[in-house]
Amino acid sequence: MHPRLAEDLNSLPELLDAARKLAGEALAGLSERAAAVPPGPAVPAPLPLEGAGGRGALEAFTQRWEPGFAGSAGPRYLGFVTGGATPASLAGDWLTATYDQNPASGMDSSAQDLERETVGWLAELFGLGADHSGAFVTGATMSTVTGLAIAREWLGERAGVRVSDEGNAALGPVTVLSGSPHSSILKALSFLGMGRSALRTVPVLPGREAVDVAKLAEALEALDGPAIVVANAGTVNTVDFDDLRAIAALKQRFDFWLHVDAAFGGFAALSPGYAALVEGLDQADSVVVDLHKWLNVPYDSAVQFTRRRDLQLRVFSNNAAYLGEIGATPDFLHLTPENSRRLRALPAWFSLVAYGRDGHREIVERCVALARDLGTRIDASPHWRLLAPVRLNVVCFAPAAGGDVDALVQAIAEDGTTFLTPTWYDGRPALRAAFSNWRTTAADVERVFGVLERVVG
Repeated sequence: MHPRLAEDLNSLPELLDAARKLAGEALAGLSERAAAVPPGPAVPAPLPLEGAGGRGALEAFTQRWEPGFAGSAGPRYLGFVTGGATPASLAGDWLTATYDQNPASGMDSSAQDLERETVGWLAELFGLGADHSGAFVTGATMSTVTGLAIAREWLGERAGVRVSDEGNAALGPVTVLSGSPHSSILKALSFLGMGRSALRTVPVLPGREAVDVAKLAEALEALDGPAIVVANAGTVNTVDFDDLRAIAALKQRFDFWLHVDAAFGGFAALSPGYAALVEGLDQADSVVVDLHKWLNVPYDSAVQFTRRRDLQLRVFSNNAAYLGEIGATPDFLHLTPENSRRLRALPAWFSLVAYGRDGHREIVERCVALARDLGTRIDASPHWRLLAPVRLNVVCFAPAAGGDVDALVQAIAEDGTTFLTPTWYDGRPALRAAFSNWRTTAADVERVFGVLERVVG
């Protein structure tokens, strides 16, 4: 054994304790850590030859890289849609690495059963029925890829071909309809070989990002064959919701696969006050939910659901002698793009056991209340203009007098108190503040608004 490895093995408890101490200090200071640390030029170090051992690596990380890490797990990081990591999910994530299980196969451990239990809990949480099965993937984008890959196979089924065997050429051009598709839809269509040009946008309701269901019906009426409809349960800019129940009702007249992007908006199902926004989600053929957003588990973690596990198996099955027979309950390596997989379910399992439905409902409702608080402050300020109602947990706004939004985003990032991301909405550059971190409080909103007033002045 290499001497550095032997040394670390013999002193492993001390090494882990040193890492725990560093992590504890980082978490203790998270509320005051800069939400963003805009990086300067970085000069890569040469590849180590003999190595410095675990303690040496820890010291090198602390000196070279740790100061430049953003407080993205903290309460005032409002960019993208970013959760933190609840205490229980963090403990679960540490144990995920410790036990280092590969839940791809059920031949050697109970890890797959833990994942199946967790997926079942999540399906219940989002109001999905027993006809929906699911699996963990890396994030919303890979969940989208998985769902649309199953949808592509469904189109092949309608055409009498197996796309998984014969390829996209046997299927020919496809049509994907959506009102306000997330950019990951285009990425998935490119990745899957259906092509970005397959996407046709459908008019949205006036002043909304929600699709006009009557216009969607007209688009479906004009088609020659089946299609994929991508609906939104929470758009990125304004958290607008398509009328999922009305869209699903169109299936009585038209032949289409319903894919719903519920990456973070799906969490509205946890609160009685907002659950009506996702009525009809249970009618979807495939559903995207991103857990490292509002479930507040560490990156990377998402789940995909589908009603057609048979088609999913047809797309992703991996037939190899060393993997054994594919049984009635397929191993996860036959259901997702990955073979080897991290046990992403464990942090989610820990957080669900620790805080239950009620604890996660409280996080959702608090985040919505805080977003509305910021929205009210912005709406009352002469310096800012609220561009859309605060429907859930995202505030979309712009400087009242116009100006360089990118420069404002940079100034906010350099201040370090908070971090926001830019966007375009209604034909103009805008900013968006997304509340999804379990740590965020009303005091954080006060500080964030103070920064906004300061930078715009």
